[in-house]
Amino acid sequence: MEELPNCPKCNSEYTYDDGRIFVCPDCSHEFTAEDIAEETETITENTIKDANGNELVDGDTVTVIKDLKVKGSSLVVKVGTKVKNIRLVGGDHDIDCKIPGIGPMKLKSEFVKKVS
Repeated sequence: MEELPNCPKCNSEYTYDDGRIFVCPDCSHEFTAEDIAEETETITENTIKDANGNELVDGDTVTVIKDLKVKGSSLVVKVGTKVKNIRLVGGDHDIDCKIPGIGPMKLKSEFVKKVS
């Protein structure tokens, strides 16, 4: 039996083939195989990578590779500061995290490296 894709809208596994399109009986979403290919392409283009080119995901632990001045205060995030449980967000500063001793902050992925 042919393996049908899950619904991209609600992730239901009960999709069915209706000619050229797939239909989800749970949310009534209609989609094509091309729609799925475009979505996969968009996801791979939007991956966030650290300074060494390693892919980052939510929950990773990273280390700061450069002294970073905190805008609006005299605080500095020092080289080697370990940041646990990061959250990836869109925008210029693509990492949302909580830095020990400083608090919640957004970082650019180009200034961190992933801890193995």
